[in-house]
Amino acid sequence: MSSPLLQESPPLRQREPLISLALYHLFKWAVVSPVLHTYLRGRIYGVEHVPRTGALIVVANHASDFDPPIVSNCVGRPVSYMAKEELFQVPVLSQAIRLYGAYPVKRGAADRSAIRAALQQLEEGWAVGIFLQGTRTADARISDPKLGAALIAAKAQVSLLPVSLWGTQAILSQGSKLPHAAPVTVRIGELIAPPASTNRADLEAVTQQCAIAIHALHDLGR
Repeated sequence: MSSPLLQESPPLRQREPLISLALYHLFKWAVVSPVLHTYLRGRIYGVEHVPRTGALIVVANHASDFDPPIVSNCVGRPVSYMAKEELFQVPVLSQAIRLYGAYPVKRGAADRSAIRAALQQLEEGWAVGIFLQGTRTADARISDPKLGAALIAAKAQVSLLPVSLWGTQAILSQGSKLPHAAPVTVRIGELIAPPASTNRADLEAVTQQCAIAIHALHDLGR
């Protein structure tokens, strides 16, 4: 028997707003892609696994502040990430980051507000980006995967796309103000079906499936 939360999910749109798509391509081709492919000697594998339209949850490992734009660039479509609520109180900046897909999360209530906001983004046709550990790790490995991505996927019944970031931890070393020309490799895996329910066992199983898929991609190295 399916969860009532799944039955109540509204129909999802197939595309993020056109203005956000246009801004994404502008930033991608003017800034991110040139830096990734020249300075960072970026390699990208598995782009054929990315659905071009429709709601999607992108799950990845996380080792650098450069990871969000790199992931969005490599999957070939805008990816929406959470940002602290204070940024949305700054005139002009607030409108700009909203157009790029950022959504606000309150400090002290991050889990609950993040889930609500992510579900709203999915309803509007966005790909939502979630780092599986929830924070950066020095070795880019996922030692303690969180259940948030699987929970959101279960509530929205949206597939998860595993993405491995290799080498991004070396872009900016501690105490350095300028990024290093570290080689970066991004590998995109096959879609993972959402949990059948919001039961903890189902969430844990899919979370582990995501972590295993990301580590398998990461182990392929450069």
